[in-house]
Amino acid sequence: MAREHVMAASARWRAFATREDLAAQLAADVADRLRAAIKAKGGATLAVSGGTTPGLFFEALSHKDLDWTKVIVTLVDERFVPPSSERSNERLVREKLLRNEARLARFVGLYSDATDVDEATRRAEAGVALLGSPLDVVVLGMGTDGHTASFFPDAPNLDDVTNPSQARRVLSVDSASSGEPRLTLTMPLIANARFLALHIEGDAKREALDRALAEKTKPLPIRMVVNCAASGLQIYSARTG
Repeated sequence: MAREHVMAASARWRAFATREDLAAQLAADVADRLRAAIKAKGGATLAVSGGTTPGLFFEALSHKDLDWTKVIVTLVDERFVPPSSERSNERLVREKLLRNEARLARFVGLYSDATDVDEATRRAEAGVALLGSPLDVVVLGMGTDGHTASFFPDAPNLDDVTNPSQARRVLSVDSASSGEPRLTLTMPLIANARFLALHIEGDAKREALDRALAEKTKPLPIRMVVNCAASGLQIYSARTG
């Protein structure tokens, strides 16, 4: 059973006792949104995040009964590494989500075998542009430093990627904390999603999010997203273990 309460003007927090409960509910909610989009306009778009957190959610969502042939799946962000890399978000999505019922979905990735990340960004921009906007569902993750997508606090171009008026859909990010060059959807594409969710697990991330939501003078990236979220941010959290 989830406990629900509002944490900020545009953030609603749903707390779950277990990771399994969270994954089941988030998958059900996302599937409902995808079905509604398919019914309303004949297709749906879903952008998901990588990392270690979403595995159970991906597994639960992959079993949902809906017309996956009408769903396009993309990534919130990606490392500039090939899908063969263990650090690839595309690899995670293909192994955990694009299987079972969801094997029929179309995938539009951000990585390409370009000579450099700038060329890869231009290619990703062209692919993402074909998805249209707003996206129907975006599911974010978050680090304990308050970053989400590839909006890292120490990114030299943080103001560009988080600009609510940014015309670009995809930009590259390279900072000390990003580990390697990355490609990320920009703020407008994320914040204007019809359904925007944040999936976090563990006390450390919950405490980091509490701090981020309380900070107003120098907001961390996740707080910037909350401030810009057109439909509000739905936070799904669970204790680990």
